[in-house]
Amino acid sequence: MQGRHSLGACTKLFAVSPEAIIQLRDKSGRTFSREVHAEGADRHAPDLFAPGMLALETRLLREVGRCSADYQLIEPGDRVMLALSGGKDSYTLLHLLRSLQRRAPFDFDVLAVHVDQGQPGYEGEALERYLRQEGYDYRIIREDTYSIVIDKVAEGKTYCALCSRLRRGILYSAARDLGCNKLALGHHRQDAIETLLLNMTFSGALSAMPPRLEPEGDNPVVIRPLYYVDERQIAHFAELMRFPILPCNLCGSQSGLMRKRVRTVLDDLMTLSPNALNSLGASLANVRPSHLADPALHRDAASDKVQDAASQALDA
Repeated sequence: MQGRHSLGACTKLFAVSPEAIIQLRDKSGRTFSREVHAEGADRHAPDLFAPGMLALETRLLREVGRCSADYQLIEPGDRVMLALSGGKDSYTLLHLLRSLQRRAPFDFDVLAVHVDQGQPGYEGEALERYLRQEGYDYRIIREDTYSIVIDKVAEGKTYCALCSRLRRGILYSAARDLGCNKLALGHHRQDAIETLLLNMTFSGALSAMPPRLEPEGDNPVVIRPLYYVDERQIAHFAELMRFPILPCNLCGSQSGLMRKRVRTVLDDLMTLSPNALNSLGASLANVRPSHLADPALHRDAASDKVQDAASQALDA
């Protein structure tokens, strides 16, 4: 990618030593030591001295940087709005993006936006307190989509599709109002693979979720910087960082969700072949249209051959 800057373009930025990471944290004004984690300390203080912690963070930073370089996810001057659900994935992405801000050879902004959807029993104080204490730029948007979902979805049906569409609309609108040209979501490699399997099984479509989705109209570009990252690494990192996770009492409490069932199928595949996750993830970036059966693809290929033959005849 000549003549352009993007995260990952300079690989030395992500070959960070553990000592460098600690120094960068110290320069930010947040000093952690073994005494921080003594009895009575803040229960959300990260366990920076846990075995493998710094190596894990460095590995996650590399994967996010590599994905950004491959798909131009983060570029100079971007104002990135990160959709912070309060789950392990979005917390991890927020942490990593701020770390990358300090290493990038160009400037970009990150704004965390959390949507309070009016679910009963919702308690977002811990999330907002964390954002405030860590010095993040953030906004809390309160929209009662819960009542809409309960009213529109028949009893026994899953809420996820409508809930997700409503939340996405709120995020698009917020991105426009806040002047953000990118919307960062916390989907990881397993999410992409599960979506592929779901679409193939229930929709008859060979499609997944892309790392970069170009906008329609004046909507922001949707980016997924965790696309290359294994969910198990995110879960481990979130545990060590002690993020104040918010439970989802709407979708997550429902039984029989198709995504949960597909996750079980994926676990079975990994038992059959330990490398199944890597192979399925690689297949998303190794598409061979000539070996598929979409008539439109074959018509386009035939048309290209005719045009090439005509051009060769004119050149002769």
